[in-house]
Amino acid sequence: MDIKYKVKTEKSYEEALEALKKSLKEKSFGVLWELDFEETLKSKGLEFEGNFKILEVCNPKQAKEILTINMEAGLFLPCKMAIFEDKGQMFIGLVSPKELMGVFKDDKLSEIGSRIEHELMAAMEEAK
Repeated sequence: MDIKYKVKTEKSYEEALEALKKSLKEKSFGVLWELDFEETLKSKGLEFEGNFKILEVCNPKQAKEILTINMEAGLFLPCKMAIFEDKGQMFIGLVSPKELMGVFKDDKLSEIGSRIEHELMAAMEEAK
């Protein structure tokens, strides 16, 4: 996998967002924070027309496992996902936890990153 992964969905922005949240919850991931770019940029006086929301998601047990191995790996936590529209198509995207954990050249971190990535990709597939 590249540093990013995305899947196309035929769902609306709102439907895809709700489906992803549901799928993440079923896999023991919580949404810690959401950033709505359209709303945020407009509040700063900048025009932006488009659907783009970032979700920061976390599985607490896996986060603890990562931090126990290497505190600096926490710089890449929580995992970032997005729901966005590009050229009239709706997508669900993910930054690769495996690639991020690979920076540390630690087999245990890479294995955890790979496991998390697999679970998040499965959540995306279910949500699309």
